[in-house]
This record gives sequence, C-alpha cells and structure tokens, in this order.
Amino acid sequence: MKVALVNSLQDKAGVNIRLHIEQLLANDPDGRWQEQGRTYEFFEVEGRLIHAISVDEHIDADLVIFLSRHSSVNPVPVLTVHVTGNFGVAELGGTARTLVPAAPAMMQATLRSLAKHCPEGYRVSYEVTHHGPTALHHPSFFVEIGSTEKEWTDPVAGRAVAEAVLDAVLINAVPLIGFGGTHYAVRQTEIALSSRGAFGHIAHSREIPGLDASMIRRMQEQSGAVAAYIDRKAIDREVFESLSGKLDKLAIPRLSESEISAIGHLSWDTYQSVRAMAEQVSPGARCYIHALKGDGALTLIRANPVLIAETAKSDEPGLIKDLDGLPVVHLSTRDNRLLPDFITYDEHSSQIINDLNTLCVKIIRNKEITATERDHLIITKARFDPKKAREQGVPPGPAYKQLASGQSIEINGQVITPAMVSLRSETDIHIPGLEKFS
Repeated sequence: MKVALVNSLQDKAGVNIRLHIEQLLANDPDGRWQEQGRTYEFFEVEGRLIHAISVDEHIDADLVIFLSRHSSVNPVPVLTVHVTGNFGVAELGGTARTLVPAAPAMMQATLRSLAKHCPEGYRVSYEVTHHGPTALHHPSFFVEIGSTEKEWTDPVAGRAVAEAVLDAVLINAVPLIGFGGTHYAVRQTEIALSSRGAFGHIAHSREIPGLDASMIRRMQEQSGAVAAYIDRKAIDREVFESLSGKLDKLAIPRLSESEISAIGHLSWDTYQSVRAMAEQVSPGARCYIHALKGDGALTLIRANPVLIAETAKSDEPGLIKDLDGLPVVHLSTRDNRLLPDFITYDEHSSQIINDLNTLCVKIIRNKEITATERDHLIITKARFDPKKAREQGVPPGPAYKQLASGQSIEINGQVITPAMVSLRSETDIHIPGLEKFS
C-alpha cells in the first residue's frame, strides 16, 4: 500500500508529527516499519489543509493521511482521527453537501494504535465529519493533535502519533456509518476500540434532521459501509424514527452496539445469513456468536428444549460462558430469553448436539440433585412451602428465611427441618446416549 502523508508548513502539529515519522523511518535498520507492507511519501503545502483544493490530484497513492492540528472551544489534550466533508454549508473549507472517500478500516486501525501509544493526560477519539478539503480523489483521513499550541508542539504527542500511524494494523473491519453524538463521537469511538466496527462518515446529532436520503446514501457509498449505527441516546425519538425510516427505505441495515460486537469473526455476508436464519426462528431474535469463524454452509439445530431450559434455570451465565468454546451461534428472543436453537456449519452439526448435551448435563449435575435411569436424567428440586411451614407452627419472618436457606430451626422444643416444609418436584429429561456423559 502506498501512503501519502500530507502536512501544512503553517500547521505546528502537522510539522511535529511529520518530523517524528521521518525520524522513525530513518532509524529503522531492521525494516520494522515496512512489515505492514506500506510505503510512505511526504507532501507539504503552504496554506491550511482544510482549504487545500485537489491536493491529491497528482499524488500516486492508495491512501492519503493528513497530519494536522485540532482546535476546540473547550480545549483538552486529545489525539483524533476523522474523514472530511460537509453535510450542510461549508463553514470550514471545502464545498457544501460534499463528502470525500473514506478509509474506515485504516482509520480504525490508526485510532486503535493511537489508544495504544496515547501519552498520559491525552485521550483518543473519532471526530465527526465537519470540514474540508472536499475535492479529494483518494480515500483519506486526518490524524490530529489537539487542542492548543502546547499540545501541537509537544514532542511526546508528536512521537505517539507518528508511532500510531506506522504501527496501525488492520483487523478485518466491518465498515459502518454513524449517526448521533457530540463532536468527539464517544459511542462510535468505543465501538471501534472494542469490536470490528469501523466508521467512515459520522454525523453529529445536530446534522441528522437535515440529512435527506441522497446524503445518507452518499455517506454509505463514500464509506463503503455495509450498515449503520445510531447513538439512540444522543437524539430524540422523533429524529430517531425519521432516520430509521430513511435507512429502511435505502435498505441500509441498522445495528445496535451489541449486534456489532456480536459479529465476532464472521464475514459480513455470513453474519447477514445468520441474522436471516434467526429471524425465521423468532422475529427480532438476538444472535450471539461464539467460536464460529470463517465461512460455510449454515444449518439450524434444535437442542432438547427441556434440557436447555433446565440448564438455564440452574446456571445460564455458566452455560453461555461454556458456549464460547463451541463453533455456534446461540439465539435469544427479543427480550433476551434463551432459545434452544443454535446455528452452526453443516460440518459441525452432529458433534454440536453431543457437545451441548454434555455441557448441559455437567452444569445440571453440578447444581442440582439428579439421578440417572438409562437414558433419562431426573432432576429433583425442593422449594420452601410457606403453607407447610404454617402447618408446623412456624411464624413468618426470620424462621422462614432460615428454613428456605436449608437450616433447621426449633419451635416450642420441636426441631423443624427444611424437608418438613418443602415441596419436591421431579423433571424427567430423555437424553439419548446419556450414559456417554456420565
């Protein structure tokens, strides 16, 4: 990949970053910085970068990174990345209602690298799309030091950004567009740092009411985005519903933060197929990917619903944690009730049923009183019965709590055991081949 690094002579932060990148590259006898398969070429302009018209017109590169400063009315030490463009009027360079080609994957890689190298006292974040230049031909983004001259000329910050640019590692990102939030796009930043979700263009909350379908489509196209994320807490209900309607009409999927995290290691196409299959099982079903990776022919398998339900009653968190070792997707209803349906690849289907049975039986035997009769697992449960307690002369209050927790008590010289005031029930689950799990 050919990377063009562009800075302005009048921008102290840009000069600072460039100086440190040049030093790192010059002092690289082992070729560390070439390990990423990237080559770098420097370009410099006289005026402000936000007004640099067609600055990349004669540049031969795959990606343009602008090295720059960030200014703020509420200055804080910060390292940022963002793509350029204007959703409305061009107040800070460029052309009105114009967006440039973004590089979501590389921008996310740089953001993550900034977080790794971030000096003490600084924070890292995306910025929303908000300024020029807009006459650009290559995918590009700004990487900036903010927010005052003290930070712009800070050699520690310059070195950190330089290392972040050179160290940025791609992670098979899922390109997204973002809506809502403040200038620093807090939620989008957290998503990019903790998942494969990588943002291109991001619209500030105040920009959203003015976005029409053509601008939203432009956001998607210039970002190469497969889906959209909305920071619901950052916009009111009416704006959210209007935006959701526009996304639906444009057939742009909308993902929640948990859904972005749930994509796991799957390709976007495979994840889409998983979601479609889950929707057939239960409208609005939630998908949770565990150790399922790569691609393959998906299949839906249904475990013993009674066994799954009883295991969930005994230790649902433990079951879900144990699923992390299996190549499966587990499903829950819209209100997050665990379903007995699982998605995997055809090649794993027969083994998965056995593995699920093994996990469930192990959890139940550790948590409950059980017995085995051939292929039947019998679960015996006892629960405190207030009616029986009253019949034994036990007064309501602390004595009830003691008995319910398994402690015997004494009433008028008579010992009352938990068994005397309990109801017992049995659940019989038929599990073919149960003896294999003993």
